[in-house]
Order: sequence, then C-alpha cells, then structure tokens
Amino acid sequence: MPSTSPVISAKNVWKLFGASPQRYLTNMTPGRSYDDIRADGYIAGVKDVSIEVGRGEMLVIMGLSGSGKSTLVRCFSRLHDITGGTIEVEGQDIMAMDERELIELRRNKMGMVFQSFGLLPHRTVLDNVAFPLEMRGQDRHERRARALEVIQLVGLEGREEYFPRELSGGQQQRVGIARSLAIEPDIWFLDEPFSALDPLIRREMQDEFLRLQEMLGKTIVFITHDFDEALRLADRIAIMRNGAVEQCDTPDQIVMNPATEYVAKFTEEIDKARVVHARGLASPLNGTAVEGTAIDGGATIHNLARLLINDTRAHLPVADAKGAVTGVLQRQKALDLLLGDA
Repeated sequence: MPSTSPVISAKNVWKLFGASPQRYLTNMTPGRSYDDIRADGYIAGVKDVSIEVGRGEMLVIMGLSGSGKSTLVRCFSRLHDITGGTIEVEGQDIMAMDERELIELRRNKMGMVFQSFGLLPHRTVLDNVAFPLEMRGQDRHERRARALEVIQLVGLEGREEYFPRELSGGQQQRVGIARSLAIEPDIWFLDEPFSALDPLIRREMQDEFLRLQEMLGKTIVFITHDFDEALRLADRIAIMRNGAVEQCDTPDQIVMNPATEYVAKFTEEIDKARVVHARGLASPLNGTAVEGTAIDGGATIHNLARLLINDTRAHLPVADAKGAVTGVLQRQKALDLLLGDA
C-alpha cells in the first residue's frame, strides 16, 4: 500500500499562457472563471490546483483533451515553469532549483514515458534501453547489464538485437517503459502511454504495468482520457476540467460519491459493482459486533456476488490484506449495489 508521505506536493498551482501571465495573475480578481480568463486573452492550462502524490501511490490524472492533465504533469517535472503557487518534490521547491539541480533531479529521480514511443530507429532494443545510461556517462558493461535486466523485466528477453521496426506496437511500448525504468526512477510520469495501442494489446499492457508496479512500488503519475483504464490502474483518480481538479479520490469514492455533475457524467455508465471494493463500501467498526469469517476488503462487490447472496449475516466483517478486520459491510447495502435498489 502507498505511504501517506507526499513525494510530490503542489499547492495553489497556476500555469497561464499569454502575453504577461505572472503580471496578470498578480493583478487578477479572485474567482475569475476559466472563460473569464480566456476572455482576457489568457489560457489557464492549470488553474489553482492543490494535490499531493504519496510514496508508492499510483495517481491517475484524467480528463478530456485540453483539460490540463498533461500540462499539470509537465509542471511536476518543471518542463513547464509555473505561473503561481509551489511544487515540492521530495521536500524541495523545484522552482528554486538551478539548471544543474534540475537536470540531476530528472536524471536520478524521474522517469518519463509518452504516447509517442520516441525510440531511436537505428539502434537495437538493447541500445535504446541503455541510451539514458549512456547519457549519464555510465560504464558500458554496467549499462549493458542494467539494460538486459529491465528488458527481461518487461518480457522482451530474446529481442535484444531487434530494431524498433521489427517490433509490434505493444513491444515498442515495452521498450519505452524499459528505457524509462533503466535509470531506476523513484518517480514515474506516464502520459497516455497505451492510447496508441489496439484494445487487446492495451489490456495486456495494463496487466503488465500492474505486475511491474506490484514488483517495483514506484510513485507514479499516469495520464489517461480513458475512465475504464483509470479505474483499473489507480490508487486515486484526479479528474480535471478547464485546468482545475474537479475531484481527487479513490476509484470507489469517485464512482459512489461523485463531487460534481461533471464527474457524475463519467460514472453514469459504469457497473459500480465491478468497481467498488468491499473496503470502499464498508463502515468503521465503531463497536459493531461482527461474527464469522471476514471477507476480503480488496474484492469487488461483483466478485463477492455469490457469497453475498448465500450468506445470511446482516453485517459482514471486512479484512485487509493481512487478515485484520478493518470494517463492517452491510449485506443489504452491497446487495442493493449489486442488484439495484429494491
């Protein structure tokens, strides 16, 4: 499980595009809407965003095209200089870093994977994966050994001497992921990495990605416009619109308790029983007497369907991954989610 210690902390972050954005922000009347700002000749790529990313967490940022999700992530790595607010990475204000410090941060702490694979066409898989280590000045023997290690990790063993043109789209994406992993980043930014893949390969890459995260425990910020993908991958989801975060919460809470009408539109076609976990529907114990075998808090209500129908207990204890009872699930509430309200 991710730690509560924030690796990335963004507070009241603005990124405005226009002629004199900092002067405009300094003099801006509070409460200006996205459309008001646009009418003044500026675009709010990021609009007063405060958000934290915990250690080992996978935060998925989603929204429609132009919502600001890619701009926000580029602010996290200072590929964009922000107009206002603060961003700290590992407790360091990245806007206060000089060029050398920023390069070191990106080289040693951050990995990035983008939708366009960006592979070097005249280099083999092995050389593509080793490329960032070469740029770091690492010894040839060491970088080859590390590249072989991550190639095996992403399931491309045996294709080390292939060129990108000899690989499928999914295999090329794995090379991009391996290249990013080669530098052993603590923080991993992925900007719609699977959107160019067909649905079957995309599903396989999601499975592979979840396997890698289970093994490596990276801190990940993952951008997507696909709500199903967000629900499948995320510890928490931040839904953006017009540069602002409409809601940031667990998939269970996004589906069960959308904070705005806009968020509700994303969830209206979702089969909630396939998304909501027992722990997400459970209430604190608060002295409630529970008996019998506990159910797995990590299981979805859909996966628990047969048990819920056959078990006659009104209240079911819910356990965490270590078997400790952490809450209580009202059977009727779960059945209503599964079958619809009576």
